[in-house]
Amino acid sequence: MMITMAGWRLEHTYAELPQLFHAPAAPTAVREPRLVAFNRPLAAQLGLDPDPSESPEGAAIFAGNVLPEGARPIAQAYAGHQFGHFAVLGDGRAILLGEQITSAGDRVDIQLKGAGQTRFSRRGDGRAALGPMLREYIISEAMHALGIPTTRSLAVVTTGEPVYREQVLQGAVLTRVAASHIRVGTMQWAAAHDSGGTATRALAAYTLARHYPELTGAPEPYLALFQAIVARQAALIARWQLVGFVHGVMNTDNMALSGETIDYGPCAFMDAYDPATVFSSIDQGGRYAYGNQPPIAQWNLARLAEAMLPLFDPGVERAVELATAVLNGFPDLFEQHWLDGMRAKLGLFTREPDDAALVSDLLAWMQRRSADFTNTFRLLTIGRLVGDAANADQELADWHRRLEARRGRQPQPPAEAQTLMRQHNPAFIPRHHNVEEALAAATSGDGGGVMERLLEVLATPYSHEHDVPMFSAPGPGERPYRTFCGT
Repeated sequence: MMITMAGWRLEHTYAELPQLFHAPAAPTAVREPRLVAFNRPLAAQLGLDPDPSESPEGAAIFAGNVLPEGARPIAQAYAGHQFGHFAVLGDGRAILLGEQITSAGDRVDIQLKGAGQTRFSRRGDGRAALGPMLREYIISEAMHALGIPTTRSLAVVTTGEPVYREQVLQGAVLTRVAASHIRVGTMQWAAAHDSGGTATRALAAYTLARHYPELTGAPEPYLALFQAIVARQAALIARWQLVGFVHGVMNTDNMALSGETIDYGPCAFMDAYDPATVFSSIDQGGRYAYGNQPPIAQWNLARLAEAMLPLFDPGVERAVELATAVLNGFPDLFEQHWLDGMRAKLGLFTREPDDAALVSDLLAWMQRRSADFTNTFRLLTIGRLVGDAANADQELADWHRRLEARRGRQPQPPAEAQTLMRQHNPAFIPRHHNVEEALAAATSGDGGGVMERLLEVLATPYSHEHDVPMFSAPGPGERPYRTFCGT
């Protein structure tokens, strides 16, 4: 069943790829859809009329009970290395309605997550629970406000039906908006199922045209595509590190070739600075710890290179040589983005050889003192990191004198340095306890006020003039915080 709702302009270019990459998948109707979160600003950007979206008809669309005009739902196929082990996967509980053409002319995927079983469900129920869907809504919108490339969340509806995990939970469906859902694992799927290389080439050509059109006509387009993907991932992971974000499940099926952050399962933001920080309950060995995210990204990109090798050169040795040269450049690309970001966090416009040591000495002090990552830079930004003489930490005071001397060697005045810092050091991040409080209130039926207040604060993370201690103070640290995938 389809329903008319103003603003839908759905197209289906991904469905024109070989059948290998997708399968028809009708959403499974739910008992009693009810809209519990709706992103009006995002709806406006998408060109959708926000008013009908809060009607029963809107809830029915975002639950999958009825289809928006022009929808042709499919599930996408992909593979992936999960904690280092290759697996055949696919959308087991997500259904792509189509590609919305926005008011600005951009093309974005509209996907229902938790919309029922598909050909790729692998004995799963195809459903999602309310808590994890609201978590993705909160964190993805916070990431967007922080200026980090990310998928977005348009709506969350409850289904009126239970979901059975370790306990009985409320069912829900999330509407996710993405530049696309093409993953490293999508290319791995193509390579694993396409001995002739036709489908792999078709996927690479599609990815290039959709996300890297500037490379059209390049002498070696697929090598150029791989270089561009590597460059975007280096920039993305650097931005994660600069705000203390821990993804938690950096499997190759969770790395989008568009360069967006995708999949907000066991993610969280670090409080006390420690490179070994892990939140995910299933990451027992710390594979995806905060400090491991850059090398894991490079490892994932190596798997992408393996899948794309035949596109680089007909000769295997030459193809490996070309791919290796690109991959070997990842650490330097990452380091450049990260160090430039750290310079901005310290109010530095220029580059000097000793800047890396200045940053590493601060981080070492933070780790020894278990200092809060976000608040250390926030206090530095507002001039309150170093206390008065009577209470000064001598090591920190010495470091701060080095920073002041370094700033004195650049032409920009102190006021400009502070403005730069205010633009790169968030005052607010999604703190563990704030997120958990919002989820508990929403899932217990106590109303959406707690979550709405949190979203309001997170929408302006660089508002240093706001003094809201309950959203800037670290949570209680009696025991390690643990997150869960929600599948």
